[in-house]
Amino acid sequence: MSNTPKIIIVLTLITLISGAVLALLDSYTRPKIDNYRKIQENQAIAEVLPENDRINEVAKDGYVFYEAYRKHELVGVAFQVSGGGYQSELVLMLGLSPDFSRIIGLKILSQVETPGLGTKIEKDESNKEDPGWFINQFKDLRTLPSISYVKNASPSRDTEIQAISGATVSSKAIVDILNTHIKKAKAARGIE
Repeated sequence: MSNTPKIIIVLTLITLISGAVLALLDSYTRPKIDNYRKIQENQAIAEVLPENDRINEVAKDGYVFYEAYRKHELVGVAFQVSGGGYQSELVLMLGLSPDFSRIIGLKILSQVETPGLGTKIEKDESNKEDPGWFINQFKDLRTLPSISYVKNASPSRDTEIQAISGATVSSKAIVDILNTHIKKAKAARGIE
């Protein structure tokens, strides 16, 4: 008698048990992961928007906008953007002035760029005085006509940032993501 039916039965049982265990673990961990992501998102929103009394959530054309109000005045708008980096998807929370002409703040939510090079977009360990210098460049940066970057030089315009040496692709990716999504989000909100 052949062992083939026995092997098929054993492998089928192993597959069913493994699938059931994975489904059980997923049902246990998914709510915790989703809750953690929501906490991260709320912290990022608070970081990239100015002080406010309340935040309204508005969905339009594929974007979820977080509108910050002080008294009855709109003081900023935040939304999540993403796009391809050098070797991973970059997920960012972007805070803008109400007319989208100036970046209030930028926070990286997720990135898996090259350790020691591309990861400097979030924290540059080699810069002891200001490890967050790259992201800090975006604060109060003008967005019109578009954001650009320079290599191995200090920015000379109020729409420029300095790219990271050795991680130009990651630096350029953030600039491209921002330019693309700012343009699309402006259209979604009806801002000219």
